[in-house]
Amino acid sequence: MGIGILAAFLVMAPLFMGGDVSFVLDKNKVDIAAERMRIQAARYRGADDKGRAFELDAGSAVQKSSAERVVRLNQLAAGIELQDGPATIKADQGRYDMETDRVAVDGPIAVRAADGYALDTRDATVDLRTRRLRSGGAVTGSTPQGNFSGNRLEADLEARTVRIVGDARLRIVPKRANRR
Repeated sequence: MGIGILAAFLVMAPLFMGGDVSFVLDKNKVDIAAERMRIQAARYRGADDKGRAFELDAGSAVQKSSAERVVRLNQLAAGIELQDGPATIKADQGRYDMETDRVAVDGPIAVRAADGYALDTRDATVDLRTRRLRSGGAVTGSTPQGNFSGNRLEADLEARTVRIVGDARLRIVPKRANRR
């Protein structure tokens, strides 16, 4: 019976006694991360040269080392404030350069603006400071005036100008073109 009481005391004692718990960690048995930074549900906020906010969200972000200023991103979504309202940019994966505020997107990218502008392309570079987008692949899109397509594009998202390079096609819908 005394052994049972002693065993119960030893089991319950840590619950009733306060204090610090210490342990020894062997540095030779600790895993070292291959990356400097790995984040789930990453968010980066910044401002352009005019002081307007932008936000870049990613499902995950990985930075290999502190010497590398590029962060690899998955499940990208960016929100930027434009003169006529907000715009969103979505892509599956890309690389964000922290020094230049540029995102190089690998694969499809979709841009949507509040006032009816839409743009779909692939392998594009988005400069978040200057609000410019340059694609490396085919492009399709729509404006309040109609639809367009081409081999690649250069766009100024702020000024709403799109330069289509190669096999440019534009279909204007007259009723929509006179909406203003």
